[in-house]
Parts: sequence; structure tokens; C-alpha cells
Amino acid sequence: MIKIDIPQTQTSPNHLAHNKLEKRLLKKVGSAIEEYQMIEDGDKVMVCLSGGKDSYCLLELLCILQKKAPIDFDIIAVNLDQKQPGFPQDVLPNYLQSKQIPYHIIERDTYSVVKRVIPEGKTTCGLCSRMRRGILYDFAHENGVTKIALGHHKDDIIETFFLNLFHNGQLKAMPAKLKSDDERNIVIRPLAYVDECETKAYAEKMNFPIIPCNLCGTQENLQRKKVKQFLKDMESSFPGRKESIFSALKNVAPSQLLDNGLFDFKNLSHNLIDNPTESF
Repeated sequence: MIKIDIPQTQTSPNHLAHNKLEKRLLKKVGSAIEEYQMIEDGDKVMVCLSGGKDSYCLLELLCILQKKAPIDFDIIAVNLDQKQPGFPQDVLPNYLQSKQIPYHIIERDTYSVVKRVIPEGKTTCGLCSRMRRGILYDFAHENGVTKIALGHHKDDIIETFFLNLFHNGQLKAMPAKLKSDDERNIVIRPLAYVDECETKAYAEKMNFPIIPCNLCGTQENLQRKKVKQFLKDMESSFPGRKESIFSALKNVAPSQLLDNGLFDFKNLSHNLIDNPTESF
């Protein structure tokens, strides 16, 4: 585990609470990075910065780890400006310059494409995410990026599991580390062990300049919102269920499921000593 030692030079309750939260987040991020070997010596890590609370938290925590960790790695923050109407183009550059973080803004008018292709009232997330992913993956491949860091947290992973279970008939979530479908990039999720309530609290304490998404974030008919509410209600009635579900995602027993691709059920048989050729 990457050990973090945060100096505490002030003693006000708010400052102590902030230090405690930050230290807890760094411990969780360090644990995830170590367990899945997300970042290695010499890596060039591209942090996908959307302007939302989670990506801000990811960038801030990785920058702290970069200074404290026993390995050397570079960080570049990359934002995709999708040309949404009213998007404040100066917010992210000003913030990143103030923090002296290397960055790049990619400009692509995916907003117009999504609005033209997707009928009014239909969810836009599918097409939007595919286009955004392709553009970011291309940039990473062309600029020597070795790891692409996304800001998905524990709640995102659990919600995705239930979305796939309820709507796609699959036992699938978000892995903490994966190779992209085109096999050109390694994607990591250092916030995999972090709860959404923690990124929200940290973002508020850090006063990040949040930029809302007016393309997908305002849609009320998203299945993800319904799943989020379902999990919230279940956690309220049965505290601890979320942690149990997350633990289950790390403790899979293929022989207790029904997937022939994960377990060789067909060739599973009892060796009959009296008649070894007997079969059905």
C-alpha cells in the first residue's frame, strides 16, 4: 500500500475533518492502485477531467500521491469540450493553471451530433459516452499515454452491476483496471474503493469549480437514477448491504453460477471406479 503522511498544521475542527477525510481517501485510492497495479514507475497517466466532482477528486488525489509515492509517474489532465451551449470554457484552464497541472483541452462538437441523432426524450448517454470514449482513447494513443484514469467510484460500479443484471441479463460491472476493446489503452479506476458520499464531501471542502453537464446529467428518465434510488432505499432499510454487494463482486464463485465459459460443467463428472466408461 502507498503510505501517505499528511502534515496537520492547523487545529480548527473543519481543517481536522478535511485532513481526516483526505487521508481516508488517499488510503483507499492507494489500496486500489496497489491491489490492481494500476500505476507503475514511468507511467504517463491521463486523468479524464469532466468538470464534475468525481474527476476533480481523482485529479487532486493522484497529484498528492504523485508527490508522496515511491514511484515516478507523470499526470496530464485532459478535458473534452463537447461544445455544449453555455459551457464555461475558461473554468478548467484557469483551475489547472492555478494548480500548475499539465493539461490539454480537446474540442469536438459531439453535442450537436447527439442532439441530431437521438430523438427528443430519449437518453443520450449511450451515444455520448461512445463518442467521448473514442476521442479520448485516440488522444491517449497518439500522445504516449500509458494509463487512462477515470473517476468512477464504488457506487458507479455497484449501480452498473445492477443495470446489467436488470436490463442486459449479464453479471458485469466496471472493472478497476481493463484493456480497452481496441487493445490500445489501459483504463484504470483509482476511486474504485471510494464511496460517492466521500467524493461529494471532499469536493465541497475543496470548493472545486464544478461544471454541470446539461446534456445527460439533467435527464430524469435515466435507468441509472432509478437504480441509484433502489440501492439508496435498500441501504436505508438494510444498512451495510452496499458493502456486502461490493464484497461479492470481489468474491466470485464460477462453479456456483451457470456460465459454461467460466466453469467446465460439461466435463465435470464423478470417476466411476467399477465402470469408468459409463456416461449419460
